[in-house]
Amino acid sequence: MAKAEISWKRVTEDGEKLQVYVQHVSREWRFYHRAKRFDSWQPVPEPPLEDWMELLDAVQRLITRRRYQPSDEEHLRRRIREKFPQSGV
Repeated sequence: MAKAEISWKRVTEDGEKLQVYVQHVSREWRFYHRAKRFDSWQPVPEPPLEDWMELLDAVQRLITRRRYQPSDEEHLRRRIREKFPQSGV
């Protein structure tokens, strides 16, 4: 079962609005997106760096609210560095 869900909205390079949400299941982050409210959520196998950075920002904010632990942030940073070594996270 999912530990928590985090969601946000963003605009793609093509100008399309997307709703993105992420589930934290065990030690894995699962990304989903949809274009409109009543569309089905589609899994995103390879989310872009922009989504990973937005997730990191959200986790940092939720640590202060005690919904996540600092170790979760470190694990997420490690995951971003593995996927995007040029990111400098």
